[in-house]
Amino acid sequence: MSAHRKNLDGFAISLMLVLCLCWGLQQVAVKLAAPVIGATMQLGLRSGLAAVLVLLLILIKKIPFSLRDKHLMPGIAAGVLFAVEFLCISLGLKYTTASHMSVFLYTAPIFTVLGLHWLIPAERLQSTQWLGILSAFAGVAIAFSGAFSSSQRDVADMLIGDSFGVAAAVLWAATTITIRKSSLSEAEPTTTLFYQLAVGAAILLAFVMLRGESLPTQLDMTSIVSLFFQTVVIAFASYLTWFWLMRRYLASRLSVFSFLTPLFGVAAGVILMHDPISPRFALGAVLVCGGIVLVNFRRT
Repeated sequence: MSAHRKNLDGFAISLMLVLCLCWGLQQVAVKLAAPVIGATMQLGLRSGLAAVLVLLLILIKKIPFSLRDKHLMPGIAAGVLFAVEFLCISLGLKYTTASHMSVFLYTAPIFTVLGLHWLIPAERLQSTQWLGILSAFAGVAIAFSGAFSSSQRDVADMLIGDSFGVAAAVLWAATTITIRKSSLSEAEPTTTLFYQLAVGAAILLAFVMLRGESLPTQLDMTSIVSLFFQTVVIAFASYLTWFWLMRRYLASRLSVFSFLTPLFGVAAGVILMHDPISPRFALGAVLVCGGIVLVNFRRT
C-alpha cells in the first residue's frame, strides 16, 4: 500500500488545516484547565478516556482488532514514544518559555522528513521541497523570535528546557516514522490510535501518581469543557483523522503542515484574548505558508 500513497490533494490539505487549527487550540485548552488539573495529568486523562472511545468504536463498528497480531509490538513502541514526548514537553516547560518550546517542538517535521527520506524511497524530497522545509521552520523561528530576546530566565535553565523541546521533537518524529515504517502503516487507524493512547495514558498517569499527584475531586465548568475538547476533539477525532491520512498520503508532505500549528495557537490568542500581532509574526506566517506550498509543489 505504501507505493500507492499519494501527494496531497485539496481534500487532504483541507483536513490538515482543520487538524492544525485544533492542535493549536489545545494549548489554550490545557492552560485554561491547568489551575484545576496539572498539564501531565490532563494529558494522561484525555489519552485514557479517548482510548475508551476508540475501543467503543472498534466494538460498535466491528473493526478488526487483536492483541495477538503483528501490530502489538510496534503499537506499544508508538505508545511509549508518544508518552515520553509529552513528558519531555511537561518537564521542559519548567525551565523554558512556551514560545521557546513551540519553536523547538516544531522542529519535528524536519526530523520526520529526514528519517523518511532515508528509510522510504517514496517519501524522498527534492531540492525545492527541502527549501520549503527550511522556509517553514524559519517562519516559526521568526514568528516567536521576540520572546527569545525578551526572556529574563537563567541561560542554563533555558538550555535545559530547550533541550527537552528538541528531545520531544525527535520523539514525535520517531513516532511518525515508527508508524510509517512498521506494520502499523497498513493497520486500521483505530488500531494505531488505540495503542498510542492506551500505552501513553498508562505511562503518563503512572508518572503523575509516582510524583504524588492525585486525581482531581472537584472540576469547574472550564476544566470540564477543556477536558471534553481535549478528549473528544483532539485525542479521539483529530488523531484518528491523522492516522487515516497517513494510510493514504505521503507522511513527509503531511508532516510539514505541523508548522502551522503554533501559528494557529497564537492566532487563537489574538482572537480569544486580544493579543496583538507583531510584524515578526506576520512575516513568519508568510514564510510558513510559502514553505508548505514548496513542499507540496509538483512539477508537471
